[in-house]
Amino acid sequence: MQKRIRIGVDVGGTFTDFVLVDEHRDMIFTGKQLTTPTDPSKAICEGVRRISREAAIETSELDGIVHGTTLVTNAVIERLGAKVGLITTRGFRDVLEVGHEMRYDLYDLFLEKPEPLVPRNLRLTVNERVGSSGEVLVELDEAGLKAASDKLVSQGVDAIAVCFINSYINSEHEERASDIVLSHHPDLPVTISTVVAPEIREYERTCTAVANAYVLPLMRRYISSLQDKLIALGLKGPLNVMLSGGGIAALRVAQEAPIQMIESGPAAGAISGAYYGKLTNTEALIAFDMGGTTAKMCLIENSKPEHANTFEAGRVRRFRKGSGIPLKVPVIDLIEIGAGGGSISRLDAMGLLKVGPDSAGSEPGPVCYGLGGENPTVTDADLLLGYLSPDYFLGGEMHLDVGVVSDAIDAKLAGPSGLDTVAVAAGIHAIVNNNMAAATRSHIAEKGRDPRRYTLVATGGAGPVYAYGVAKQLKLKRFICPLGAGVSSALGFLIAAPATDGVSSYVSRIDQIDLDKVLKIYRDMSEVAIRSLVEAGGDVNTITIKRRVEMRYLGQGFEIAVDLPDDLTDVNLPELLKTGFLERYTELFGRSISDVAIETVTWRITASGPTPNIQLNFEGQQIDRGSAEKGERQVYFPETGYIPCKIFNRYGLSAGIRITGPAVIEERESTVVAGPDTTILVDNHLNLIIDIHYPEDKA
Repeated sequence: MQKRIRIGVDVGGTFTDFVLVDEHRDMIFTGKQLTTPTDPSKAICEGVRRISREAAIETSELDGIVHGTTLVTNAVIERLGAKVGLITTRGFRDVLEVGHEMRYDLYDLFLEKPEPLVPRNLRLTVNERVGSSGEVLVELDEAGLKAASDKLVSQGVDAIAVCFINSYINSEHEERASDIVLSHHPDLPVTISTVVAPEIREYERTCTAVANAYVLPLMRRYISSLQDKLIALGLKGPLNVMLSGGGIAALRVAQEAPIQMIESGPAAGAISGAYYGKLTNTEALIAFDMGGTTAKMCLIENSKPEHANTFEAGRVRRFRKGSGIPLKVPVIDLIEIGAGGGSISRLDAMGLLKVGPDSAGSEPGPVCYGLGGENPTVTDADLLLGYLSPDYFLGGEMHLDVGVVSDAIDAKLAGPSGLDTVAVAAGIHAIVNNNMAAATRSHIAEKGRDPRRYTLVATGGAGPVYAYGVAKQLKLKRFICPLGAGVSSALGFLIAAPATDGVSSYVSRIDQIDLDKVLKIYRDMSEVAIRSLVEAGGDVNTITIKRRVEMRYLGQGFEIAVDLPDDLTDVNLPELLKTGFLERYTELFGRSISDVAIETVTWRITASGPTPNIQLNFEGQQIDRGSAEKGERQVYFPETGYIPCKIFNRYGLSAGIRITGPAVIEERESTVVAGPDTTILVDNHLNLIIDIHYPEDKA
């Protein structure tokens, strides 16, 4: 494989992270900038300039940049997207509000549903109808379609979404509708559902088309501006993007289907976690990525993150399934908790201490940053408890003010609650640990797993600070903190393989399946996927394609996925499908029913190139690699209160060193905290392997 120099850029709510990998020298360089929320490209360009300078290369020497951002998900959550109009089949105007006709909480008399991204006055209908088998029952009323688009434009929409009933099986009317709208309004962004979600289920498909149109103008402006600025810096290589499913794709995807980037940053964190699982020969991992705004958890089995085909955005209740907007987008299956370094602490109406989910972000940021923040945050509590050094935050680039933190906690929290300052700071830390552990425990239980068999791998700027507490609450015996953990999501962009997904729905009883139709479906999806990967820089000769089908018992409402072999031309397809379905059903539910009809619903592929082979060599970093020991300071642990704790320089620790806790190990982008009941080993890749010793282990 050709050697390259690339930069991974992860734009978070508080910090923008950078990793530069120079494969010619087998060196890695890292960096962090405060995110510039009004114009994220400003922090990106400054960070690219800086990390290139530290690596002693010119921007023109870069072979590419891989980018992920929270811009899409933030636009949906904060309702900052475009004014969108929807054109749909007559009779289906209110699909967005009807939804599943289900309540996500049966007993809440004041249940709040997510507000549709398109208000009713901007949802228009036209005459057309495609049957469930793909036959055209009513021709598209082209005059009515033009009139509807003209009316929406006159009402000031910035984009239009088109979603017709059953178009997933015959996209002719949607494609024609797009042509008509663009012929009269060529500068208007148009999204048709069969481009972003060509599969069964009307509500989810409509939501996905609308959400894509909602963020499309914003992302086109952002990507265009970012690309222009990077070219002005001298970038000649491509700007690629990370998709929510963990694959790398060409920039065109962000300009046409940006909804596929809604979880790009968290996906990269999971990819990074899987990489470190493989590096440390750990089969069962919890990838724990905690940044400035949120924490993410993902289960990793045999170096592979778990995936899902639906994602819920903008939940009215953060942890309540069904309270958000369902999107048909391939994603890495993870949970998000509103807990990050910038999460704001407050007293509720009953005087109880609460943390998050709102964040101080980078502007104004935590109180200790001295940038105007007035509300105590998680980072402020960590500083007061001794976990963070006031003089070595971001490697000493940013000084943290302990005094103003103490004053803010006294004024906002300690005084009104009657608690002392330390008790409040410890309470903030404990609440965050408990929230993350409870959400993770629930996520693992839903999947029928035992949390005790897992090892935690902590990444993100705040992940290594909280890994010890979360691991203890989950009764885990080991957690791992990689070198450069604070920018691991950006590293994840560079170790991810080019990959894309294809989907097509074909509903049929397996005893009536049309093999030729199945082969055509897979052939068409494969051709599109291969073109997309080649566009992203992949080699057609190294692309592999994995096939699977989602099936159910006839009459069921949900499907299970079954893997299929590479070659289906010479198999008894009905028998293959039946055997695979019954085996998978038994694996999931402990039993199966052999005499009930089975039907296929959705056919999927994942096309991917080879995973880049990167050497973890941080020797090129311009960092003080002096003595491993930096002295002592008072650090708070729940079992002991404040105790003297040794402080270590992460860059001075070599492979094979063993440390007995308590210990705080500092590096430029993050800090590792290990309690008195731990032992720490530096492995051959400079990961910290931290074992927790419980009293019962000695019995």
